[in-house]
Amino acid sequence: MFLHNTKLCRLASGLAGGVRHLSGQKPKTAILMLNMGGPTHTDQVHDYLLRIMTDRDMIQLPVQSRLGPWIAQRRTPEVQKKYKEIGGGSPILKWTELQGQLMCEQLDRISPETAPHKHYVGFRYVNPLTENTLAEIENDKPERVVLFSQYPQYSCATSGSSFNSIFTHYRSNDLPSDIKWSIIDRWGTHPLLIKTFAQRIRDELAKFVETKRNDVVILFTAHSLPLKAVNRGDAYPSEIGASVHMVMQELGQTNPYSLAWQSKVGPLPWLAPATDDAIKGYVKQGLKNFILVPIAFVNEHIETLHELDIEYCDELAKEVGVEEIRRAAAPNDHPLFIDALTNVVADHLKSQQAVNPKFLMRCPMCSNPKCRESKSWYRQLCSN
Repeated sequence: MFLHNTKLCRLASGLAGGVRHLSGQKPKTAILMLNMGGPTHTDQVHDYLLRIMTDRDMIQLPVQSRLGPWIAQRRTPEVQKKYKEIGGGSPILKWTELQGQLMCEQLDRISPETAPHKHYVGFRYVNPLTENTLAEIENDKPERVVLFSQYPQYSCATSGSSFNSIFTHYRSNDLPSDIKWSIIDRWGTHPLLIKTFAQRIRDELAKFVETKRNDVVILFTAHSLPLKAVNRGDAYPSEIGASVHMVMQELGQTNPYSLAWQSKVGPLPWLAPATDDAIKGYVKQGLKNFILVPIAFVNEHIETLHELDIEYCDELAKEVGVEEIRRAAAPNDHPLFIDALTNVVADHLKSQQAVNPKFLMRCPMCSNPKCRESKSWYRQLCSN
């Protein structure tokens, strides 16, 4: 059995040094890259989990103010062990810093009228926390701030939580009156993003012997979502499906493919099939060669380096009799992906649309009062 070389992934992650825009010039355009983040050291794991388990946009629990901290405390040792197994911490900050630096270098060249550009990182659950980064941006006094979600496909639990946290911050802090704000909330079908995923898949397909290549199952995998959220009308499953469809079109429909869902938490029903169940099911059908494609993640982190590489590509594959399994690398610093980031922002800066009308809509069955208030606030913010 052949496995994806996870050591190479980790080495690349470690080399992706985080460097900020070094120009002494005041930035004209600030680009705040929003994501959930990940602990860079194991001693950050508890607080990271605590913020997740007490965020009602991400997960809803009964008596959450008490149950959330209990779950975080209980899960900390297990999650710390996983981070130790991938090198001691998440590389998501290093990748995001590198992506932002390369993006801004390109933007300074192709969009001099909005330069200098400076990227900032705003994580939801670990430093640099979004609210602290907002203070840094205010101190730099840019003319414009672009809130750029690093989740290409929108979900209320991920992108929505990050945007709601900005609303919550400014509900109790003064909003700068001299900054123009705009939002990039989803970009999961951008042609260059699609080309990036397709190239990552081609790179792995080429490693299979020619006699097997056309029969390799391309198994797209994305973070799962509770069916309760899906039934409220969360757009995430359809946007993931759109990304998958576009990638397969780019590949020319060369291989059998499917979509599965990973990282379910708790006993309630979530999107199915689970990624591990899909692998087991296909092996039973006689399909034993796979490429796993993390279609919703733009950089390596625990769910690629541990869940996919270790738990599925190594442990599960041996257990169920997989012949060969590989995992497509996340976009990371692939030149096509840096071009994608750059083009998404450049097109946004040139457009007259500060916010996508879809972003201002709530789910049809939304019951979250914060969402109602947040959407109203963003409508006003982006009209100034």
